[in-house]
Amino acid sequence: MALNITRGKQPKAQKIVVYGVEGIGKTTLASQFPDPLFIDTEGGTSHMDVARAEPPKTWAALLQAVDEVRATRPCSTLVVDTADWAERLCAAHVCQREGKASIEDFGYGKGYVKMAEEFGRLLDKLTELTDAGICVLLLAHSEVRKFEEPNEAGAYDRWELKLSKSGQKKIAPLVKEWADAVLFLNYKQIVENVAKDGQAPKLKARGGKRVIYATHHACWDAKNRWGMPDESPLAFESIRPYLPEVAPAPVAPAAPPAPQPAAPAQPAVAGPGQTVTFGQGGPTVAPTAEPAAPALPAKWSKVAQLCAADGIDPSEIAAASVMLGNFTADTPMENYPEDYLGFVASSWGAFKAHVARLREQAEPVPFDRDYKQPEGKE
Repeated sequence: MALNITRGKQPKAQKIVVYGVEGIGKTTLASQFPDPLFIDTEGGTSHMDVARAEPPKTWAALLQAVDEVRATRPCSTLVVDTADWAERLCAAHVCQREGKASIEDFGYGKGYVKMAEEFGRLLDKLTELTDAGICVLLLAHSEVRKFEEPNEAGAYDRWELKLSKSGQKKIAPLVKEWADAVLFLNYKQIVENVAKDGQAPKLKARGGKRVIYATHHACWDAKNRWGMPDESPLAFESIRPYLPEVAPAPVAPAAPPAPQPAAPAQPAVAGPGQTVTFGQGGPTVAPTAEPAAPALPAKWSKVAQLCAADGIDPSEIAAASVMLGNFTADTPMENYPEDYLGFVASSWGAFKAHVARLREQAEPVPFDRDYKQPEGKE
């Protein structure tokens, strides 16, 4: 197999992480990026005139919002504000899926491993956005942690992403590796000796200039692949020269349906389930029309696709939901919440198993909240 070798820079949309102390202007900086759309998980944009999607209340809703942006291309920059609040949704989802009250209930740090695996799904979806030409900006808060070098006698404080519990840092390294740039925002203060001659040193801090740190330091995490200076003023103009001009890829138009070959002439003899129709072209035979089942709303589309792929009828998912006690038998399928259907899609393996168990049972599919699993069935 011949290698396809290329040279030169390849302009592409960037994956950027911006974190910093509270109130320094992370959201304001993000609003200056080209045509931004905010997925505001914590409500930090309510005082700003920006485009925002409906705040996701669940992890499934957040993933669906990213999928919708990829499908419709409504912006040039997608801003997730903030990563640490998105992590809270991820933790709640993992606990609900595994039947745990807290991420600590897993023991031995297993809960944080599961969280990192789930958070990786979000990063994969965001990467698909950059492949489509949409810049992704992931905002996060910062916190100070005690850091000890293995070969040093003492410890010192350093700024890090405010993700996961101290000692269980699984998601923060994943996010830093994923990003093209990790930018740390902070106030630069100057400490000077204000003591008069002959007096003991007296130190005083002054200033408070807001800056962007773009390279790694002993006191903070940062990186960039652009050649950005170690320190720059906190303004979008400091970042603009390093962002390539990449327009979002247009949504591909739907392919026209392929022409169907003409059906061979059929004899005008009606068989079982058929009807003869007499027209100008002569008698024709067609299957007797049956009343069509009501179509499910668009929010069922993802689950319906999974059902079609695995030979499952959506009504069997409704039966499993009733068996689990999530809904009553008289709840119409079109009234199922979108967040719940997102949970079904993300837990598809478990729901397939519930449907398989229902099919194995000799009695009809139960539609009663008080249904109990027969003895001997798992």
